[in-house]
Amino acid sequence: MMRSFVRNSWLICLALAVVSQSCNTQSGKKGGSDDTTQFRGVIKLDVRDSEADWGPYTRKAAPKGSPNVLFILYDDTGLAAWSPYGGRINMPTMDRLAANGLTYTQWHTTALCSPTRSCLLTGRNHHLNGMASITETANGFPGTSAMIPKACASMAQILQDNGWATFWIGKDHNVPEQEVAPGASRAQWPVQLGFDRFYGFLAGKRINGTPTW
Repeated sequence: MMRSFVRNSWLICLALAVVSQSCNTQSGKKGGSDDTTQFRGVIKLDVRDSEADWGPYTRKAAPKGSPNVLFILYDDTGLAAWSPYGGRINMPTMDRLAANGLTYTQWHTTALCSPTRSCLLTGRNHHLNGMASITETANGFPGTSAMIPKACASMAQILQDNGWATFWIGKDHNVPEQEVAPGASRAQWPVQLGFDRFYGFLAGKRINGTPTW
C-alpha cells in the first residue's frame, strides 16, 4: 500500500511538472501574462532568499493632481427652464456654478431620459447604444434592445481603468425591464459598467427617497 501511495504521488508530481512546463511554453509563445512578463523580483528555492515585487499587482492610480469629475444630470428638464440659461426656474447654485465655469449652448438631445443618459455615459449615438427609446419600450431589433453593447465603453470604465474611484447616485433607468430583478442578469447594472458603487434605483418610476438597490 505504501509503495502504491509513493508511486501515485510521484505520478501526480510528474503531471504537475508537465502542466507547469506546458504553461511556461505557452506563455512564452504569447508573451505571458502581465504578472509574468513584468515581474522584477527574485524567486529562489528558499523564500528567505527570494525578493517580492508588488509592481505587477498594484492597481493603477490616477495621476497626482488629477481632478474630481462630477456629472449632475437633471432628468426630464429642459435647459431653457433653468435660470442660468434665462429660464424662470430660480437655481442660485447653478447660477454660481455657471458664473465660475463654462456653459454650453449646443447639446444633442434625444428628448427621452434613457437614450440621453446612454449618450452621456458613452459619448455615442443612442442607436449605437441600443437605446432608441426608454427601457420600457425595448424590443428585439437593432438599436432598440436597451442593452448597451460592450463596444460602447462608458466614461466610468475609462476612468476606472485609469485609477479613478467611480460612483453613481440616483436614477439609472438604463436597464431592460426583464433585468430589473435580484435574480436577473446584472450585465447592464451600473456596477458592471465601470462604477465601483451604486446607490439609487434601476427603474424609471421610483420614489427618490427610497432607493431600491
